Parts: sequence; structure tokens; C-alpha cells
Amino acid sequence: MNSEKETFQQKNYIKKSFLYRFSQFVGFLLGARFFVAILLTFALYVSTFFLFNQDETFRKFVFDFKVHGIIFCTVLTILAGGIINQFYDFEKDHIVKPFRTRLQSFIKQKYFLYVYLFLSVISLGVAWMISHRVFVFFVVYQFFMWFYSHKLSRIFILNNLTFVSLTLYPFFGMMVYYETFSKKVLLMAIFLFLVLLCIDIVKDMLTKSVDKAFGYITIPNYFKSKNTKIIIVSLLIITMIVSMKLILRTGISGFMAYYFSGGLFIFILCIYLLLNQTKKSNFLILNILRFWVFVGIIAMMLNGIEGKL
Repeated sequence: MNSEKETFQQKNYIKKSFLYRFSQFVGFLLGARFFVAILLTFALYVSTFFLFNQDETFRKFVFDFKVHGIIFCTVLTILAGGIINQFYDFEKDHIVKPFRTRLQSFIKQKYFLYVYLFLSVISLGVAWMISHRVFVFFVVYQFFMWFYSHKLSRIFILNNLTFVSLTLYPFFGMMVYYETFSKKVLLMAIFLFLVLLCIDIVKDMLTKSVDKAFGYITIPNYFKSKNTKIIIVSLLIITMIVSMKLILRTGISGFMAYYFSGGLFIFILCIYLLLNQTKKSNFLILNILRFWVFVGIIAMMLNGIEGKL
């Protein structure tokens, strides 16, 4: 009987230990925004090869280790940025994201900081080996990642503009690296900037009361709900104008033409949901816009494959 009891206790201990370790692992992935980093990596590769890289063949691109090194540094920096952001927003996330913070609680915050420093150092070390300019590029990127989490995320308007700018910063770096400057690329950058800005403001609408309690001065907190809606609708209308310019003035074709044409209906739907607001409409708008950004990445890839064939 005693041996059976001990065996049962050992199995129970192993089971609890496994669940604990698994919870630690998932908590770390969520804290580092691992899945966001994967999406941005995919977007970087797609935009680099099919948009910025106009001359290289696929074979040359595959063996362009400098580009892979830059994207590798970007991924590490994004992971580090996610960690430092959750460190500063830990108390706020307890209310906004209780499930994620519960998983993160299995890991002490000091270990998150150790990983943040490790990822930052590795990223800068690889960047230094690539070139001094790339090193400076990532020093600036990491500084503003930290400064946004530490200070800028609480400052009115700067929080939204900085967040969107940091999201697009690696893409800007690739554009400069390949010297791909054109009206089409500029308009696409403006389009993406506006969509991401709308996403960030809608996200702030969902966390309005919590942001106010923790001293985050956001657009929904500074303005009334009605004025915030007017701002978002105005941004969506400007985005639609940019979409029409891309379709009519740049000669864009294929899947990207369908994407920007379809976007007009998507933004009209978002405006309708915003003006006829229900309890779940903000959450629905947020996910529609996020999904449409992902659709844009797929459309760019398909359009690029079609053009390369």
C-alpha cells in the first residue's frame, strides 16, 4: 500500500511540475510577445523580398546573410521590447489581461529583465558584426523601445505615434537599405501607418478606464467618446483616400489592387460599426483591422509571387 501511495505521489508531483514548467514557458512567450514577433518577422521577409528588393533573385536573397542578420536583430529587439513593456505595464495588465499576467506570475520579474538584457546584447552584438551603421540603427531602436515603455506610453498623442512608428521602424530600415524610394512605397507606408494608428486608438478605447486609473493619458481619456469616434472616422476616411490614390495613381495591380479595393468596403464597415456602437463593436473593429493588416501581408506575397513568375 505504501509503495502504491508513493508511486501515486510521485506521478502527481511530476504532473504538477510539468504543468508549472509549461505555464512558465507560455508565460514567457506571452510576456515577450513571441507570436507578435513571428508575425512581424513574416511581414519583414515578405515586404523585403517582394517590395523593397527589386533586383535580386530568390537565390541571391536566400544567401544575403546581411539581410537575414538584420531581420534576426529586429526579432530579438522586438522580443526584448515586449519584455520591457510588460515589465512597466505589469500592474495595468493585471486588470486588462488577467489570464496572461496569471501565466507570467509563474516567472519572477527579475528573470524577465535578465532575458531582456540578454536579447538586447545579442542583438547589438550581431548588429555590430554586420556594420557600424546597423549597430547605430538598433541602438536607436532599442533606446526608443525602452523609452516608450518607461515614459512615452503615458504621454498624450506621443504614445500612439511612437508605438506605430516603432512598429514600422524595421520596415523603414529595409527601405533605406535597398534604397527603394517611390510614390507607391510612400503611399503604402502612409496607408499602413494610418491603419495601425486606428488600431492603437481603438485598443485605447477598450482600456479607457484602466488607462485613466494608472495615469496613461490617451486620446479616449483626453477627449470624450464622441470626439474620439470623429478622430477614428477621419483617419479611416483619409486611409480610404490613400487607398484610392494607390489604385488610380500608382498603377498597382494584381492581388494588391484587389486588397486596396476591398479595403474601401472594410473601412466603411468599421465606420458603420463605430457610429452604430454596441458593447462589442470596438472589439470587433479592432480585430477586423488587425485581420486586414494580415490579409495585406498575404496579398503582397501572392502579388510578388505572381510578378516573379
